[in-house]
Amino acid sequence: MDHLFGSISSLQLLFLVLALALAFAFEFVNGFHDTANAVATVIYTHSLPPAVAVVWSGMWNLIGVLCSNGLVAFGVVALLPVELVMNVGSGAGFAMVFSLLISAIVWNLGTWYLGLPASSSHTLFGSIMGVGLMNAMLNSGSFAVGVRTGVNWSKAQDIGVALLLSPLVGFVCTALLFLLIKALIKRPELYTEPDPKKAPPLWIRAILCLTCTGVSYAHGSNDGQKGMGLIMLILIGIIPGTYALNLAGQPADVAKIVAFSHTAAAIIQKQSPAAPPDAVTASKTLGAYLKSGGAFNSNIFPALAEKNAEIDSFLKGHATIADIPEKQRGALRTAFYYTAETIGKLNKAKKLTGPDATTLTTYQSTIEKETKYIPLWVQVAVALSLGFGTMIGWKRIVVTVGEKIGKSHLTYAQGASAELVAMITILLATFNGLNVSTTHVLSSGVAGSMAANHSGLQMGTLRNLLMAWVLTLPVCIFLGAMFFAAALLVLARVFGVH
Repeated sequence: MDHLFGSISSLQLLFLVLALALAFAFEFVNGFHDTANAVATVIYTHSLPPAVAVVWSGMWNLIGVLCSNGLVAFGVVALLPVELVMNVGSGAGFAMVFSLLISAIVWNLGTWYLGLPASSSHTLFGSIMGVGLMNAMLNSGSFAVGVRTGVNWSKAQDIGVALLLSPLVGFVCTALLFLLIKALIKRPELYTEPDPKKAPPLWIRAILCLTCTGVSYAHGSNDGQKGMGLIMLILIGIIPGTYALNLAGQPADVAKIVAFSHTAAAIIQKQSPAAPPDAVTASKTLGAYLKSGGAFNSNIFPALAEKNAEIDSFLKGHATIADIPEKQRGALRTAFYYTAETIGKLNKAKKLTGPDATTLTTYQSTIEKETKYIPLWVQVAVALSLGFGTMIGWKRIVVTVGEKIGKSHLTYAQGASAELVAMITILLATFNGLNVSTTHVLSSGVAGSMAANHSGLQMGTLRNLLMAWVLTLPVCIFLGAMFFAAALLVLARVFGVH
């Protein structure tokens, strides 16, 4: 226990247990929706018994999680307000974690109960936006300022575009792939409805098992990361001494960071020779700059110089990150965070050019390796939560995918086409650090295959799916905002936490 959680007070332990329980509950409910889509075709076509399919899918979800690059996980965290990310261990930080997870779970459970393949990604995205908007409005006292600064709109735009385009990609590409298969492979058994009394031929079962495996792996590599990012946020905020930094680093890693910090100091000095402010002022300056809409000004480079000097000071005399005293690790992470994020924004705004931009960008990626990491136990726990959720809640979603999207039941070729497109789309998104919805890609792919086959579409189901898709974002924004305000009130009045 000490190895996992370090030294922690009773109140901190209570909040930690509650927050982790909610995070794993979110992934558990995520299994109802998204992983159920991965097993829908093999179960519906009787290619695998449900128990075998779910265990097999869970195993490949685990492998996908373990092989993930972490870009999606920390991309989700980047949506959150800077001041809350930097103070997760505060009352407002706890309120943020509790509210966004509770609102996401409430909406996911509701849509699952109705058998609607709603997107857990969309749900979490909306909940985070609601928390950010309410936090900014409460701090500023202005609705307009809250909307402008409450969300990292640049990152939100990237995620929003990915969530919008991925269903269209699923629909069109699956329709085209299905038509290509139909033109090239003249095997009537591929295009007939599954016989409820027997399994398909072995070669068809093999194809469907392969596509199920691919979607499960892809889902783990993308969706599994969202929960991992939130869990790391919780661990870093409550017990920074243990999780603020990657303690597995080698002496060469520290030496590289120190060398870069000296080079960066000269570059920053060249950009602005003004004297650096004190540490608190530097944090406020960079925190304001990193907010959505934060504008560049003459104080940015001096503030960056201060944070860079802090990094050099913290690392001086220490061979590895693990050698740094536990009480200093949270502060070092803060210096890393402000330095890396500021360099990233400066580079994006073209304030850095030529070799200087290249050097500082390399410095940014070097220090991010010490903060953007995920322990093995977190990866395994998230994968298990997804798997257990699928075991309990798969049936409603499987029936919707198999029978309620098209007027005819799902055929083997349609199922394989939808899953192959979903697998490729999700893997490409993961590679590029984009957040997409397995649910949206796969269900729209099934609809595309039905349209290509002239099977007809059940407009009632599609209308419900569209309503869930359209309503998810505004409802979850509202839920996230309301739960955040309520959580702040409860923490203040019941626990005396501010």
